Amino acid sequence: MEFVIKIGQFLLSLSLLIVLHELGHFIPAKAFKTRVEKFYLFFDVKFSLFKKKIGETVYGIGWLPLGGYVKISGMIDESMDKEQMAQPPQPWEFRSKPAWQRLIIMLGGVFVNFVLALVIYILAAFAYGDTDITVSSLKDGFLIDNPLLQDIGFKTGDQILKVDDTKIVNESDIRQHIIGANSVTIERNGEVKTIELPVDFLGQLSSSKERSLFGLRQPFVVKKVADTSLNKSVELKQGDVFNTINGLSATYYDQITPILDSLKGQTVTATFIRGNQTIERSLNIDNNGKLGIYSETRLSEFEKLGFLDIVTKEYGFIESFGVGANKFTGTISSYFGQLKAIFNPSTGAYKGVGGFKAIYDIFPSNWSWERFWSLTAFLSIMLGVLNLLPIPALDGGHVMFLLYEMISGRKPSENFLEKAQIVGFFLLIALVLFANGNDIFKAIFN
Repeated sequence: MEFVIKIGQFLLSLSLLIVLHELGHFIPAKAFKTRVEKFYLFFDVKFSLFKKKIGETVYGIGWLPLGGYVKISGMIDESMDKEQMAQPPQPWEFRSKPAWQRLIIMLGGVFVNFVLALVIYILAAFAYGDTDITVSSLKDGFLIDNPLLQDIGFKTGDQILKVDDTKIVNESDIRQHIIGANSVTIERNGEVKTIELPVDFLGQLSSSKERSLFGLRQPFVVKKVADTSLNKSVELKQGDVFNTINGLSATYYDQITPILDSLKGQTVTATFIRGNQTIERSLNIDNNGKLGIYSETRLSEFEKLGFLDIVTKEYGFIESFGVGANKFTGTISSYFGQLKAIFNPSTGAYKGVGGFKAIYDIFPSNWSWERFWSLTAFLSIMLGVLNLLPIPALDGGHVMFLLYEMISGRKPSENFLEKAQIVGFFLLIALVLFANGNDIFKAIFN
């Protein structure tokens, strides 16, 4: 069932983005009276799952879910229709239109991607608001269980103050600013210190089996005692908070787990915090190092007990425009930062480049419309930015040649454009193979 939910979100998001991107090309093409021969969701190599001709355009769904396309008459694209291009230009063809019209047609897909992301962020701000955790409220700092972070010098309990020169207020700020950062300022036992990140930090993180960064420490708050537990007769109440085990601090899972593992099959003395009282109980640890006690997992319950503060903001419709715009510009800036790191070999960030499996993996295993729209907005920005890359097989390549034509007044020859398209196509295939090859490599060796 988990697979069905994840693949359902993945395909719905991908289909929505592809159709709207191609509409961005289709609508201005039709507005400028340019013939569109095909409009396809996914690629129809050899055959289509569905197709229907309406007017002069064949609308269809291909079987290969690697993208989609519109085939515009008189345009040198991935179809490489040399027979059509050998004929005299016709008034309805792309090549017969003024350069400014061709530019608008080519930029239409990217424009729709950016507008879609902006609209999603605005409506999501209005519908869902914002929920975050203030880092200063974390009672005992962050959980550091990633060996890479531990080797760099981080320890569980560290409080994050700044990433580079940016003050960290909320937990989400860390994820937003850590990409490409050089240092992190922390507070440990009342002492402020700065930890330098290695140049290839992103590459090391991508290559490691454990990719979590700064996690929330989960306190052990009693929810109920299992009926099959060795401790089913022990008097405990929902909301009791672990304090110590045999005199050792044992409030958080990262403290409790190693203690239980070292005392398998033994009886221990544990203390709990219940309101303003400290109570003592004898507990039996089974041979697997378990107590048979279910713990609370809801952040709202942790907030009630003073372990953290959850900040929830709701926005009016007008206010959501400004909030959505800020998220939109912030995400674009962050993604350009990621691309800059990826194209800098010294950072090793290229090791983190992923393909379709990486995109599939970011969707949650439970259906959440809030999360779905947030991820779709991000993927829309990603699709828009990647399509702007000056690679001939992408929109950015066509735009590059059109700008050259508009500035110089000279149009590149069709022979040159055909060769550039072939080079761009093979470069694009290489990038796709590299990204998806990374996915396969990580699946096998990580």
